[in-house]
Amino acid sequence: MMLANLGGALRCAAAASASQQLPLVLTSALGLCGQRRASHAAATNTFIKEALNELDYPEKLQKLLLTPQREMSVELVMQMDNGEIEVFNAYRVQHNNSRGPYKGGLRYHPQVDIDDVRSLASLMTWKTAVMDIPFGGAKGGITVDPRKLSERELEKLTRKLVVAIKEIIGTYEDIPAPDMNTDAKVMAWFFDEYSKYKGFNPGVVTGKPVYLHGSLGREAATGRGTVFAIRELLKAMQLGKVQDQQYVIQGFGNVGAWAADILQEQGGKVVAVSDVSGAIHNDKGINIKALRQHIASGKALVEFKEATSFDKAEILNTPCDVLIPAAIGGVITEANAAKLQCKMVVEAANGPTTPDGDKILRDRGITVLPDIYTNGGGVTVSFFEWVQNLQNFKWEEEDVNRKLDRKMTDAFAAIWEIHKQKNIPLRTAAFVKALQRVTRAEVHRGFD
Repeated sequence: MMLANLGGALRCAAAASASQQLPLVLTSALGLCGQRRASHAAATNTFIKEALNELDYPEKLQKLLLTPQREMSVELVMQMDNGEIEVFNAYRVQHNNSRGPYKGGLRYHPQVDIDDVRSLASLMTWKTAVMDIPFGGAKGGITVDPRKLSERELEKLTRKLVVAIKEIIGTYEDIPAPDMNTDAKVMAWFFDEYSKYKGFNPGVVTGKPVYLHGSLGREAATGRGTVFAIRELLKAMQLGKVQDQQYVIQGFGNVGAWAADILQEQGGKVVAVSDVSGAIHNDKGINIKALRQHIASGKALVEFKEATSFDKAEILNTPCDVLIPAAIGGVITEANAAKLQCKMVVEAANGPTTPDGDKILRDRGITVLPDIYTNGGGVTVSFFEWVQNLQNFKWEEEDVNRKLDRKMTDAFAAIWEIHKQKNIPLRTAAFVKALQRVTRAEVHRGFD
C-alpha cells in the first residue's frame, strides 16, 4: 500500500512519438455533445460525503478515503502521418488499492482532463467494492479526438502511453481496460508494447480480443450487467419484468448498444436511442439488431429508415419507463432533471447525474440506480478475464455470464438491504456499502 504517501501527487512528463484513429466509437458513445462540465471530482465527492455522513466517519478517515494515492500526468509527443509534431496530454490516477491492484479503464476523448480522470478513478474504487471483487480503483486517459487520427497514429499513441506509464502498471499493480473510444484492438496494442519491456504479461490489461487472451462475454458485459441490474430493481420494486417496460437509451456505443440488444432479446421495447449524430424514435420499438447492422455498415444512426429522427437534445425528455444514460457524464442536471418523463433512471454511463440533478429526481420520486453498481458488469468480467489469465485457462461464455449474473444479483441485494434499513437513496446505499468494505480493508491493513 502507499498510505504513507497518501495525498502526494506524482507529476511526470514524458516525450515520445505516436499517433492513431478510431472510427465509429466516438460517434456512437457520445449521446449528447458536452459543453465543459462542472468539476466531476467535486460531484463524485458530494455523493461520497453524503454516504460518509451516514456512517459518521471522522474527518481524518474521510480525507484518507477521498484522496488519490498517486496521480501521473505525461506528455506524449509524436510525429503525425503528415510529418507534423503533436503533443497529447495523458493521465493515470491511482485512487486506492487497499482491496487489491488498481483497476480502471483508459479513455481517449477531447474532454479528458485530470479532474475528469480523478473522479472516474474514485468511482472505480467504489465500484469494485460494491461488486465485491478484489481490486482497487484507477483511471486513465488521453486528451485526443480519435476520429482525427489514422489507425496507425492511434496505435502509435497507445504504444507511447505504455512506454510513459509502464513503471506504475502491472498484473499485480494496476490493470487498465477499455473505456470510451478504446476497445479490444487498443488493449492488444497495450499488451504487446508492455510485453516488450516486461515479458509475457497478458494480465496487465483486460478487455483484450478473445483470441489474444481475452474473455468470452467481456464485450457485452457492461450492457448485460445493466440488464441484470434493471431486472433486480424491477423485481425489488414490484414493477413487473424486463419485458413489461419501455426504454430510452442515451448513447449507442458499446454499453448502450449491448444493453438495447439484450433488453430487446428479453422482450423489452426500446422506443428511442441517440448518439452524437442525433436521435431516433419508434413507438412500436426499434429493431436493435437491424440498427446495429446499419451502424456497422458505416451509416449514421439518424439515417436508420425504420425509425423517426428527432433532436438529440430531447432524448432525455422522451417518455418511457426506464431511462438509461449510457454516454458521457454530467448529462442530467439542474437544468433538465425536472423535464424527465420516466419512472427510473438506470445509470449505465459514469457520472451521468450531477448532485443538483440528483436532488431534483429524488424530490420527484424518480428512482436512480447508481453508476457504481449499474455498470459494474464490465469490471466484473474484467476480473474474470484477469483470473483466466492467471490460470492460463479460458472459461466458457455461459460460465462467465452465469457468474456475472450472480455478482450483479448479490451486489444489488446488499445495496437494497441498506436502502431499506436506513431509508436512504440507492446511490447513498451503494456508496455506504462500498465505503464499509474499503474502510475495513484500510483499517485491517494498518497505516504504517
